[in-house]
Amino acid sequence: MIQLLLIDDHAVVRQGYRRLLELQGTMTVIGEAGTGEDGMRLWRERQPDLCIVDLALPDLGGLEVIARIRQRDHTARLLGFSMHRDALWALRALEAGALGYVTKSSPPEVLLQAVNTVAGRRTFISPDLAQEVRQLRGEGERGPSDQLTPRESEILRLLLDGRSVADIATTLSLSPKTVHNTHYQIKTKLGAANDFELVRLARRIGFGN
Repeated sequence: MIQLLLIDDHAVVRQGYRRLLELQGTMTVIGEAGTGEDGMRLWRERQPDLCIVDLALPDLGGLEVIARIRQRDHTARLLGFSMHRDALWALRALEAGALGYVTKSSPPEVLLQAVNTVAGRRTFISPDLAQEVRQLRGEGERGPSDQLTPRESEILRLLLDGRSVADIATTLSLSPKTVHNTHYQIKTKLGAANDFELVRLARRIGFGN
């Protein structure tokens, strides 16, 4: 069970995301805070597995909260959460110490994927910003296809062939949930905001030709 701390100054937002996260059955929210100071206090007291931190907090600011927590614990898993659909904000969150960044306009499944990815100590960036963030970080010289694992490449090829998630799961002896999660991971790595864009980007880099 992934134990989460939510730090966001809007109680309604916290309640909504709490319900979404706890419905999964693999996550539980052990604390909520409406300010950066309260968030820091709860983090010290409860030691969650992962903190979801809104960047627009009324006192310290989310970037400062992330930086302070990472200064105290370099293994802390932090996910930046913001209304800013701007790659610079995502990059600032990563530089402050976050492992991931999700925009509040993202679909619910993207937040769930982000939590699972960051909980596994891997980086996650909203698919709509991933490509821009890689360019800002100077990772443009690495081909997008090189970022996919062999299994991800295999699943991408099957998706491009029009195969369903259930069919791919049967073919590769995987669970449909694993295929579904891998599908979102592929979109994240390629910077695709949706399946239409995924097909376009995949064909551009040589898949399905």
